[in-house]
Amino acid sequence: MKTLNSHEQQQQQMKTHPGFIAALDQSGGSTPNALRLYGIKEGAWSNEQEMFDLVHRMRARIITSPSFNGERIIAAILFENTMDREIEGRPTADYLWNVKRVVPFLKVDKGLAPEKDGAQLMKPMPELAALLAKANTKGMFGTKMRSVIKEANGAGIKNVVSQQFEIARQIVAAGLVPIVEPEVDIHCRDKAKAEAFLKEAILKELNDLPASQLVMLKLTLPEQDDFYVDCIRHPKVLRVVALSGGYTREQANDRLRRNHGLIASFSRALVEGLSAQQSDAEFNAMLDKFIQSIFDASNT
Repeated sequence: MKTLNSHEQQQQQMKTHPGFIAALDQSGGSTPNALRLYGIKEGAWSNEQEMFDLVHRMRARIITSPSFNGERIIAAILFENTMDREIEGRPTADYLWNVKRVVPFLKVDKGLAPEKDGAQLMKPMPELAALLAKANTKGMFGTKMRSVIKEANGAGIKNVVSQQFEIARQIVAAGLVPIVEPEVDIHCRDKAKAEAFLKEAILKELNDLPASQLVMLKLTLPEQDDFYVDCIRHPKVLRVVALSGGYTREQANDRLRRNHGLIASFSRALVEGLSAQQSDAEFNAMLDKFIQSIFDASNT
């Protein structure tokens, strides 16, 4: 169970510490692809349990690497299966914070609903209250949940943001800090217009939050540099982070450098190039290089 003191330390780290968030939260449907990119082919497991064993081994290898620590990585996002497991004999969240000084977050959404009005809302989360209670007992600091915007459709975007903030209020009430993630698909035909609708809807929701309530935002790297500066400076926002969204690490870092005060929360762009076949020395050296490139791009 986290103490108030550790929660305050974690909040301070999330607000002011230079660095970025490692998104290690691919789950269910995206796990086979994450393993394939890591050099483990689909025939390497015979059931879901074995698949999750393999992905946990991959995550543990990343987290235990000497370069993975709170000096450059301020937080990590996990999915439930990783939270429920151990690293080096300690529960994952405990290991992250007490060994590595990395703040733990939990992905809480159950995936995306079918597209409507150019957007995909989150599927219903009937077990959210129980999951939040478990997250608290496991020592998680916050949560993350993702929706996707495919078109510059004002109604669809408003629905995404409204759902995100409705659930964010439940998460805040449970004593956790929510990362609100309304992703704009990087292939959206009129991405800049979608981002304008999105920013307007987010600022309205932020202004309606009670003064004591804090959220984080996880947003697609925008078409217009420094577009989310109003969100970054907003008193109800602890931090604004950027997803890589299918951009390569080089593309994502390049966009990130041009957006001051925005930090990375990369998933694929963090681990792109790491492989199960690498020796520990090769793996650790490569991860260190990737972490430094993302840290540098975040630190503008």
